[in-house]
Amino acid sequence: QVQLVESGGGLVQAGGSLRLSCAASGRTGSIDVMGWFRQATGKDREFVAAIRITGGLTYYADSVKGRFTISRANAQNTVFLEMNSLKPEDTAVYYCATDESVAWARVRVSTEYGYWGQGTQVTVSS
Repeated sequence: QVQLVESGGGLVQAGGSLRLSCAASGRTGSIDVMGWFRQATGKDREFVAAIRITGGLTYYADSVKGRFTISRANAQNTVFLEMNSLKPEDTAVYYCATDESVAWARVRVSTEYGYWGQGTQVTVSS
C-alpha cells in the first residue's frame, strides 16, 4: 500500500503562483511514475502533469504547459507542482496519484493509477 498526502493549495489571484506538494509513504520502492490530476466542480477529472521518478522525465497537459512545473525531491518520495500565471480556469481540487505499474504512454489516463491522495483545493480569483 502507498499513502499520498497533498498540501499547498489555497486561494490566489489570477496571475499568482502556488506550489503543491505530494508526500508518498508506505511501499514506495516500486513506484516510478507520479502524476497530478485536477477536478473542477461539475467536470471530469483531468490530467495535469506526470513525472518519471527514474530520470525525471516529465509530461504536461497542453493547458498548463509553460506555466506549471512538476519536479521531485532528492528523496524521490515527494513531488511538487509549481503553478505560475494561474488563471481562474485552473480552479479545481488537485490530486496526486501513483501506482507500481503506470505505463509512460498512458500517464494521462486516470485509471492507470491505483493510489490517490485526498486532494487539495486551488482557487484562483479573477
